[in-house]
Amino acid sequence: MFKVIHAANTIELNDNDTLVIGLYQKTSKLTGYAKELDERLNGQITELMKDGDLSTKYKSVTKLHTLGKLAVKRIFFVGLGKEADITFLRVKRAFGELFQTIQQAKLQHISVAIDTFLNERMNDVEAAHALAEAFSLSTYKILDYKQKSNEPEKNIENISVLTESEESLEIKSALEVGYAFGEGTNSARTLTNMPPNLLTATELASYSIELAKRYQFEYEVLEKEDMERLGMGALLAVNKGSEEPPKMIVLKYQGKEEWTDVIGLVGKGITYDTGGYSIKPKDGIVGMKTDMGGAASVLGAMQIIGEMKPEQNVVAVIPSTDNMISGGAFKPDDVIVSLSGKTIEVLNTDAEGRLALADGITYAKFHGANYLVDVATLTGGVIIALGTETTGAMTNNEEFFEQVLQASHECDEPVWRLPIFEGDKKRVRNSKMADLNNSPGREGHAIMAGTFIGEFAEGTPWVHLDIAGTATTSQKTELGPTGATGVMARTLATLVENFEVK
Repeated sequence: MFKVIHAANTIELNDNDTLVIGLYQKTSKLTGYAKELDERLNGQITELMKDGDLSTKYKSVTKLHTLGKLAVKRIFFVGLGKEADITFLRVKRAFGELFQTIQQAKLQHISVAIDTFLNERMNDVEAAHALAEAFSLSTYKILDYKQKSNEPEKNIENISVLTESEESLEIKSALEVGYAFGEGTNSARTLTNMPPNLLTATELASYSIELAKRYQFEYEVLEKEDMERLGMGALLAVNKGSEEPPKMIVLKYQGKEEWTDVIGLVGKGITYDTGGYSIKPKDGIVGMKTDMGGAASVLGAMQIIGEMKPEQNVVAVIPSTDNMISGGAFKPDDVIVSLSGKTIEVLNTDAEGRLALADGITYAKFHGANYLVDVATLTGGVIIALGTETTGAMTNNEEFFEQVLQASHECDEPVWRLPIFEGDKKRVRNSKMADLNNSPGREGHAIMAGTFIGEFAEGTPWVHLDIAGTATTSQKTELGPTGATGVMARTLATLVENFEVK
């Protein structure tokens, strides 16, 4: 897919049909490869820029045919805006716009003069990472089930990265890392987009086992009988209305000699959520196949971790079932016993994700998790509070949260923290029948959900990520289509890669 070429002369070494050049807004004359091209084209690039036909505006993409004057047939110029404004994320988005344009043009072989994207704030390794991640994310296509024509699709097949730098190995490594991050996110997207009749808890477990075998993870899948024996009453309660068996999925990656300082990633795996007897309205129930978005994010992160092999220990735990209605389904007013021993009064069967996560978090601690992050499409309340571009977060540990927050900044996956006060804990603990209730009311709904989960994290450093608003998008962007976003897969992998024990 990627090939790094040490090129003193970009034009002569380019053997593909398409060359890509980055252009910053500058007051001085063209330099480097852009200057070389301008000279070979008798100053036409300078003239086109003066006339406004060749834009340096950020994310603009302009195609220029060389009309036989160069070996390459066409050049795509990518506008990068002002050098002072450039960041890793802005370069990645510009590359995304480029690759979508090239994909639409059905071009298959391209060369990128990576040095034209560099400046004092952007080195070649960062630019290579941005290029590869943007390529993977921006060209992702939803796996649908429509009848297809027999005509083969024309997609980008290979990308040559041309550079004058002597650091070819570092650039190649950065390309591999960026591509791994993009592909892990895309895997999470595909899982989340899948129809619920095809992605049951059983199928999610099978996918996880295949992932484990690919990367030599240790794995475990608990069956219903195992859960009954262990006392996973919270997850089992959610499953009572279903004909599909539940699964408790565990993947372990050991990057250290000893199983210490273990990061536990717990993903909500509700493969379809009707709301149970607290049934969702007809408009609200459509799209509930995405209620396993947290599980998808964790599995996407584990794919990236499998590729990167960081020197950290990770246990991924996914409690999975669907939430259906039947004569045997759990009901409001039921009292259940969780794996932790804590009893729970069920006031809302549509607050089922926090029940599954309660047993998932307890089981992650059983497997030695010293730090916990749970990820879930948990509440509509977080969408009301923060909209659809910001993930809600809660924590019981400031230092651990700061590491999660830093990882989210690096990956352009915004997070905003919601509070936990003593009054919130009192509301969750307010039950005449049990230790906890699963739904104290609409006020502060997202906060109540996170506070409930925190009761099972107890003293273990813990961060809760509510991705109900960010797991899907209705807006196509330069880095992907509508539908599932795979949000938090990259943040979780980055957290693991950069994690420091404090």
